[in-house]
Amino acid sequence: MTQHFAYQALPSRIVFDTLSPALLAAELDRLGVARALILTTPPQEARGQEIARMLGNRGAGVFAGAVMHTPVAVTEQAVETLRRLGADGVVAFGGGSTTGLAKAIALRTDVPQLIVPTTYAGSEVTPILGETEGGVKTTRTSPAILPETVIYDVDLTLSLPPRLSATSGLNAMAHAAEALYARDGNPVTALMAEEAIAALARALPRIVAAPEDRDARSDALYGAWLSGTCLGTVGMALHHKLCHTLGGSFGLPHAETHAIVLPHAMAYNAAAAPEAMARIARALGAADPAAGLFALGRQLGIDQSLQAIGMPADGLDRAADLAVERPYWNPRPIERDAIRRLLARAWAGDAPEA
Repeated sequence: MTQHFAYQALPSRIVFDTLSPALLAAELDRLGVARALILTTPPQEARGQEIARMLGNRGAGVFAGAVMHTPVAVTEQAVETLRRLGADGVVAFGGGSTTGLAKAIALRTDVPQLIVPTTYAGSEVTPILGETEGGVKTTRTSPAILPETVIYDVDLTLSLPPRLSATSGLNAMAHAAEALYARDGNPVTALMAEEAIAALARALPRIVAAPEDRDARSDALYGAWLSGTCLGTVGMALHHKLCHTLGGSFGLPHAETHAIVLPHAMAYNAAAAPEAMARIARALGAADPAAGLFALGRQLGIDQSLQAIGMPADGLDRAADLAVERPYWNPRPIERDAIRRLLARAWAGDAPEA
């Protein structure tokens, strides 16, 4: 069969290695960064100070204000700090919240980004930024958003709690799953997506059972990198629209929301994307991809209802309305009543249904 597709490789530098002063110095030299502002969330501030010590006089300071969903007000504070301290680059240490802040800063200032992930978010290898303002989360894509360098150090993930490891890994898996039925999908991304889902499906149960299993942690980082690369290469669909709506408008935790919604989004799209579903089922070793994802979540011990993570029952109608407003492209038409039923099942923690 003759194929027609386009594939654009993203120009990030990916380094799997042990974080060290020498490695940081070498990578900042590559980027031409003389003074770097270190970014973290409040709980990771002490680790940010450790990186500042590694950098010596190349460390401009630590901004420990990164939070979920990248509020514009926090970004404005961080940009002011960057300029006040005379920094010409950022080093982001943490998960998706910290990476999002680095991206938002880079979009406004064009400073280089060096990302050191400690979760399996995958957003560190995408040119996509989701920002929240006035209770609404919007996304944009630009080459200026893509981080220049990512350092993956498996030892930095060993302290990630098993439950958070599970939700973070399922969040990454969602990127790969939706890449398989993307409108602009291609064979290269499909190979990466199936491999990513398989790697994460192998790794996450082992991490929950033995959090210090370095081989499992390495598999998860590998799967997260591939998943993020898929997310950055092709468009996303219903699942991501739902999660952006729920996170930005109702303040739900990012990874947990993705982990809960994913099986339901797969069930919604199953009949419209049979080839993608066959790949997902094969990667999971399951007969049915939606049921397999739901069973994996149960095995990992995550919350499986939106109710459990703070979604109000009286918000479901508004969420359905928002989801069908300016919808992302999706292989199955976005129907308001069907989306409302999907959200009701996800809210209650019921098994997914087409």
